[in-house]
Amino acid sequence: MSKRTDSNGYTMIFAVVMVLIVGSLLAFMASSLKPNIKENQRIEKQQNILYAMGVNENDESSATFVSTSVAGEEFKKYIKKQLVIEGDKITESDDAYLIDIKKQKTNAKNGKTRKLPLFIGEKDGKTFYVAPIYGKGLWDAIWGYVSMDENMVVQGAYFDHKGETPGLGANIKQRYFMDDFNGEHLLTEAGDFKGITVAKGNNDPKNDDKNDYEVDAIAGATITGDGVSAMIKSDLSLYVPYFKTLNP
Repeated sequence: MSKRTDSNGYTMIFAVVMVLIVGSLLAFMASSLKPNIKENQRIEKQQNILYAMGVNENDESSATFVSTSVAGEEFKKYIKKQLVIEGDKITESDDAYLIDIKKQKTNAKNGKTRKLPLFIGEKDGKTFYVAPIYGKGLWDAIWGYVSMDENMVVQGAYFDHKGETPGLGANIKQRYFMDDFNGEHLLTEAGDFKGITVAKGNNDPKNDDKNDYEVDAIAGATITGDGVSAMIKSDLSLYVPYFKTLNP
């Protein structure tokens, strides 16, 4: 008697077996690739921090990281200290750059103490203070690193996103946008935190005025720009107490 393969029972058994096989293969691949994924994320964070303080391979127009092969070496060369700020407590940690900023923001919302990483770098005789920021764009998460001097004047910035619109909000990671932040002041003359607004009605399209607390918005990306403004103001304001210790 021939075996029936067109019955509902056979179809269900076949589907279950295939699901188990494919699921097992995917689980195995995910487990096998996990170390590589973590290593790539670690290198990417190092590249982002270095980029913000001007250690990169930029040409006249494009934004280019230092290569993955030298990122670790360059990170050790230029980053002199990694601090973790928890309220009034400041400690040093070689793994501060691995702190999950999204998780820390959630902790703060739940009433827990938020850990604030801060990276102190030196380049060409100048000291840079690089802080990570995290927020929400139009469609999903946006984040970045902002490099400052001791007066909280921006020295460089790097922004990225998870799913902003190509050609619009996704352009926050284009060099022409990121470079506009260089030289912008975060504090008023009185020392109060002001932040930087990505302004659609900015009257300084060439960004010559570095004391207006504004940069020119990206056309068609208002909500993403608002997200950049919000994460700068919400996250960098938390570092003001530390910077006041540098300028008592």
